[in-house]
Amino acid sequence: MTVKHHLTEPLLMAYAAGTLPEAFDLVVASHVSLCDSCRAAVEGFEALGGAVLEDMTEDLDLSDASLEATMALIAAGPAEEPAPIAVRDPVLPGPLVQYVGGGLDAVKWRSLGRGVKQAILPTGSDEATARLLYIPAGMAMPEHGHGGMELTLVLQGAFADEDDRFARGDVEIGTEDMEHTPVAEMGADCICLAATTAPLQFKGLVPRMLQPIFRI
Repeated sequence: MTVKHHLTEPLLMAYAAGTLPEAFDLVVASHVSLCDSCRAAVEGFEALGGAVLEDMTEDLDLSDASLEATMALIAAGPAEEPAPIAVRDPVLPGPLVQYVGGGLDAVKWRSLGRGVKQAILPTGSDEATARLLYIPAGMAMPEHGHGGMELTLVLQGAFADEDDRFARGDVEIGTEDMEHTPVAEMGADCICLAATTAPLQFKGLVPRMLQPIFRI
């Protein structure tokens, strides 16, 4: 697999710094698990951030009370986390398997009509929403624009729009000045992970009427 469409440096830096909304964080983590170059970039940003933090702490004059409080927090330990799910799925990357709670068969799909399905993923923030989309091969999605940023990661199959072709591991970054009509490529049904900061702006009347029901 050769990834051709990558994430931008600002997004990778924000991911390394832990400042992205949960929905975007999930897309970036899933892409990084599939893309060697973006994974290396994140590791570089994390190393740089660690070095900066170390330099900052060397200049701090901590009181005894601060040290005692920090040691108490370390001794208390982190809250117990659920054990990792031991599932290897050919479609869902590791971070998404852990998030969904299993492989593709664990996804709770909801039909949008004409074979298209979605599964809205629970995230802890209103800043952005995340969903899995299942688009039958050859199916065109309605023409739409974006009210904010949208990250779309291809997990299976491929789609093409007015800008380019996107296959497994590729990410398309949608912005407010983009309008497009994605079409799933023939040969395999297309499955994507998408995160958005605002509802899509559909051009057709029927998609606009159904939008509040499908929350897309």
